[in-house]
Amino acid sequence: MGYRRIRDELDRYHDIDVNDKRILRICRKEHIQSTIKWKPKSCTKSSNDPAYIAKNYLNRDFHADAPNEKWLTDVTKFKYYVGIKIHKVYLSAILDLYDRRIVAFQIEDHNDNPLVMNTFDAAVALEPDAHPLFHSDRGFQYTSKQFCTRLKKHHMKQSMSRVAHCIDNGPMEGFWGILKREMYYGRRFISRKDLVSAIENYIAYYNTGRIQRNLNVMTPSEYHKQYYLAA
Repeated sequence: MGYRRIRDELDRYHDIDVNDKRILRICRKEHIQSTIKWKPKSCTKSSNDPAYIAKNYLNRDFHADAPNEKWLTDVTKFKYYVGIKIHKVYLSAILDLYDRRIVAFQIEDHNDNPLVMNTFDAAVALEPDAHPLFHSDRGFQYTSKQFCTRLKKHHMKQSMSRVAHCIDNGPMEGFWGILKREMYYGRRFISRKDLVSAIENYIAYYNTGRIQRNLNVMTPSEYHKQYYLAA
């Protein structure tokens, strides 16, 4: 954690009232540093034969006034080791821009159409009345006819990032960075079970236990519920 998150956690979960500057001084004195934020090496390239390409209707407007107004999605990969052999799993997730919660996710061994379709189906099952603007990159799953048909069936407008512009899907890329810095980097997973369990546990923590200042020092789940209580 950085000094701001340490301060917020102390106040929220331990009833210790202290300001940012004091925490920063202590961190510097004790040589406490947050994990490094790595710059993404690349982002998904467009499909060689896309069935459908949508405009970038989101246009980097990452503000939403209500839950299920704007959803972002993407796929990322993780490695684990069995002896010297490297294996991979792929995580597909959908993020709500209003409360930054992960609406749904799937973890599979292959980065294919079923991975993305199952993630979408899980999100719709949890939020059957949602009709958000749905933004993604131009990965082959999202430009497929099958995925476009799903969006139309559920009355969702499709939006896509421009080629080689990862920032067009910035909050989703930001979530990948948070997840990997706090759960994955610096660890060596030697079984699929342990890696999948760590990912699942972290997403549960992110939604229900990780407070964020841009959510008024609430968790995504709390911020989501507050909207309906105030309505």
